[in-house]
Amino acid sequence: MEWADGKTRCQWANPKNERYIRYHDEEWGVPVYDDHKLFEMLVLESFQAGLSWECVLNKQESFREAFDGFDLEKVCTYDQEKMEELGGNPDIIRNKRKIESTVTNARVFRSIQEEFGSFSDYIWGFTDGKVVYEKGLAHSALSDAISKDLKKRGMKFVGTTIIYAYLQAIGVIYSHEEGCFLEHCRRREG
Repeated sequence: MEWADGKTRCQWANPKNERYIRYHDEEWGVPVYDDHKLFEMLVLESFQAGLSWECVLNKQESFREAFDGFDLEKVCTYDQEKMEELGGNPDIIRNKRKIESTVTNARVFRSIQEEFGSFSDYIWGFTDGKVVYEKGLAHSALSDAISKDLKKRGMKFVGTTIIYAYLQAIGVIYSHEEGCFLEHCRRREG
């Protein structure tokens, strides 16, 4: 389907949501190496579990404000009082287990940074720094392996489907659909 701007996009992009269109066009599938952005996306993807990405994306700014700009060090120090405050925030998804897991995951994220030098080095190390090109999957051997390792390290809400979506979001996996203008651009550049 061609959109009003003459471009064809992945079928999942909602043509009525400008934020979603920008996300599709400018962020999804673009390689991310910055640990701050990698942490933010991991938090958001974990909140997506059982929900639509569009729902989470529409609340991204509220999440950013509620979680102190996704400042890893601050999130690592959240106590029960802060988690209860977040649980009462009507502007974010108020799932107690997801809020608690965000704090746990922040601490594990930090320990991975200490072990590997950066979370980026850790996550990109699974593919030797290369982008994986595949379409039409909800999980793969790669997402299975990363999910298993993150769980072993103590992270929560990092099942293989969530991790696959995360890898797509941060550009480790490139999955723009056939016919999408970004897939055509990639082939021309490649």
